[in-house]
Amino acid sequence: MRGAGCYDESTNGVVVMVEPYSQKERTQQVVCRILDANLDRAREGLRIIEEWCRFGLNNAQFANECKHLRQEIASWHTVELRVARDTPGDMGTELSHPQEETRSSLKSLLQANFCRVEEAMRVLEEYGKLYSPSMGKAFKQMRYRIYTLESNLMGYQRHQMLQRSHLYLVTSPDDKLLETVEAALKGGLTLVQYRDKNTDDNLRLELAQKLCQLCHNYGAIFIINDRVDLALAVDADGVHLGQQDMPIATARQLLGIHRLIGRSTTNSDELQRAIAEGADYVGVGPVYETPTKAGKAPAGLEYVRYAAKNCPIPWFAIGGVDPTNVNDVVDAGASRVAVVRSLMQAEQPTLVAQYFLSQLNRVQPETTFFLR
Repeated sequence: MRGAGCYDESTNGVVVMVEPYSQKERTQQVVCRILDANLDRAREGLRIIEEWCRFGLNNAQFANECKHLRQEIASWHTVELRVARDTPGDMGTELSHPQEETRSSLKSLLQANFCRVEEAMRVLEEYGKLYSPSMGKAFKQMRYRIYTLESNLMGYQRHQMLQRSHLYLVTSPDDKLLETVEAALKGGLTLVQYRDKNTDDNLRLELAQKLCQLCHNYGAIFIINDRVDLALAVDADGVHLGQQDMPIATARQLLGIHRLIGRSTTNSDELQRAIAEGADYVGVGPVYETPTKAGKAPAGLEYVRYAAKNCPIPWFAIGGVDPTNVNDVVDAGASRVAVVRSLMQAEQPTLVAQYFLSQLNRVQPETTFFLR
């Protein structure tokens, strides 16, 4: 038998020198422990993601992909790797980090476990090359499948939330910005756009980070107005672009397929062009005169009626919509509205948000989901 060092062993009166593990054998033993630990880590992370796909999204496609990946990973988890496990001797079991103790939102939970799986897959790819000629190649391909799953799943969740969102708050600069937004979120708001064209970038970045976290704590979508760079910096759910901003195709290249892109439109031509260019949603307006768009002639309820008949993607009537006229907008065919002053200047944003939603929920549109 072999041991950790040279020693004498008496067998039937004969003294035998037992050689220690060779350097190659010790290395192989460590590699097996690394592979065992990361096979467990990848399977556990995928199971957490799979449970949400199955029970939270009720999506068989995503749940099956997670299951198939777990089964492929399990096929590499041989007895030889399992017996190399040394949990009592693993100092890593005592290591922790404060961020691992809590999860601020479902999004943070999913992203943490995607990171966990992707890191494990990379380890399995590299150390697998030392264990089996085909292992590294197999896990490289699976790692790319995980990246694709993450993009599709996060994009799917955003699109689902967009479909369910009927009230959209576009912010304006305010000393009580965070307080007002949170009050509206408590009233059921699920979509917030941070719009501030004059504040310096340092403060804008700080506010965007806080708003993004606040929205995700409430399970709401967070959009940045105009600034693709700011959206990427704070991991926002997408951007909203005006007619004079960059092309949707360029924004899509920068943001990827899983983030949302909205476009402002003021007439039927702009609406059809936004749809053709791949916008995820559009603003329709201004319905009424509004100081937010000073000097801009209102498109009126006629444009709302056109959108109701001709827009296959989510659209929000915007511009001067308030509690006194929201029913007229709904009667013209809108089931979603975007507001600024009605919430930002409200004394009780929670109650105003609840009122808007009560009126908008009278009409539920037919929805078609497109997985981009």
